Amino acid sequence: MGRVTGEESLRPQSLMLTFLGDQVLGRDVCVYSGSVIDVFARAGIGEQATRSTLTRMVGRDLLRRQREGRRMYFGLTERSEAVLRDGAQRIWQAGAVNRRWDGSWTLLGFSLPESWQRQRHDLRSQLTWSGFGPLFNGLWIAPGEVDVSALVAELGLSAHVKVFRAHADTGMDIGRMIEETWELSELAERYEGFAGRWQHWEDDLPDAGDALVLRLRLQTEWLQIVRRDPRLPVEHLPADWPAEPAEKTFRTVHERLSPLAHEASERLLDLVPARTQA
Repeated sequence: MGRVTGEESLRPQSLMLTFLGDQVLGRDVCVYSGSVIDVFARAGIGEQATRSTLTRMVGRDLLRRQREGRRMYFGLTERSEAVLRDGAQRIWQAGAVNRRWDGSWTLLGFSLPESWQRQRHDLRSQLTWSGFGPLFNGLWIAPGEVDVSALVAELGLSAHVKVFRAHADTGMDIGRMIEETWELSELAERYEGFAGRWQHWEDDLPDAGDALVLRLRLQTEWLQIVRRDPRLPVEHLPADWPAEPAEKTFRTVHERLSPLAHEASERLLDLVPARTQA
């Protein structure tokens, strides 16, 4: 198989979530552990690492076990279904280019005691993951309406955070504000790197077994990039912003790989109906 080297190694759990989203989500089935081990071996991940990933995901309520005779199968939980549906929405519906911005912003201000360094770090990390950037110290901003109530409550910081919806004044240089608030060059490099690694698969075709693994890597890497993207309004981004051509590469390669990947999954995967949990 022509090897695609990502800008960072893909964690087994990230690949596993992509695999489950492709093969299990919405089908009300469970997948045999041996099938998962076989597919992941083709991706260069050893049996022990795959088994450890499955066990950890059960422990995190991302998978549940279902025994059929001597075989162990794995199915989704409510938590993993929510995670996978969110990922699918981000890839196939929201997309990488935000052309539907309504002109509004979400502003979040926080004031934490100086000694709360861990809480401050956790909040900033979660805000970055949710598309926010630091407008000023203690004041973060994200495009559109972003509901952060759940993450703030989970961190136990509801009493220390204030959230508002806002619009910029006429004459405000939004493009400059975006450049000062977000690391656009780093995000652009991720899109450009993705397109560079995957473009040749727009024309080449692997065999069926390799196509399944390639599609897993393709989707996993793409989701990692778009999840880091705050979806800034395209009209305020540089004219040569690389998200759109990168997304075109993703969709083209995904479409080309899918028939062969489906053929491989039909041959390699042992699936059984999911039983209702007591």
